[in-house]
Amino acid sequence: MRHPIIAAVFALITLTGAQPMTAQSMTAQSAPEPVTLINPFIVPAGKEDEALAMWQRARDFMAAQPGYISTTLHRALSPDARYAMINVAQWESLTAFQAAIAAMQAADNLPNVEGVIGDPQLYRAVSQ
Repeated sequence: MRHPIIAAVFALITLTGAQPMTAQSMTAQSAPEPVTLINPFIVPAGKEDEALAMWQRARDFMAAQPGYISTTLHRALSPDARYAMINVAQWESLTAFQAAIAAMQAADNLPNVEGVIGDPQLYRAVSQ
């Protein structure tokens, strides 16, 4: 069974229309633009520790993938926040991110935490 968070991220990258990177496209691509994944999570009360453990396992897997730059998990200060946790991850390129998600989906070893719902979106910086 596909993990719901991986499925959501995989659906997101499918919607971008970008093709997986091949040796030819890697040679032709001069300077891939970095992308930022911002993924807020709804976490049911009492599931925070499980959600954190799931995120840490996913982070460890992703950190070993080509193109990974960094990731940080943020926890809301307010117990009433809609999103209890927000993940912000940096990738060297969209195609590197796509390949990492495909690898994670193929591995299918991320624990599912009931009730944890992500809403992943990819962004590119436009100003600093």
